[in-house]
Amino acid sequence: MTEPLTSPFKAGPGGVMTDDVGVITGDLELRTTLTDGAVAVEVRYEGADEWYRLSAADCQLADQKDHEAVHHALLGVLHRPEG
Repeated sequence: MTEPLTSPFKAGPGGVMTDDVGVITGDLELRTTLTDGAVAVEVRYEGADEWYRLSAADCQLADQKDHEAVHHALLGVLHRPEG
């Protein structure tokens, strides 16, 4: 397992769908964790303790060097402060 990557973001209108608690909104954090080529994607309320699995976002990488690029691509999709 490599070191998880985390980034703050603001969810757009409608929020972000999680597997654990449904939709969450507002100021959030994204965390991606790479283990044996598999990327697990989680979000949480900024500064909170509990992470929630982001619905349908996990993926398998052919090269672990792509982890950072995948993290930033997800952040680009999720960070929509103005909709």
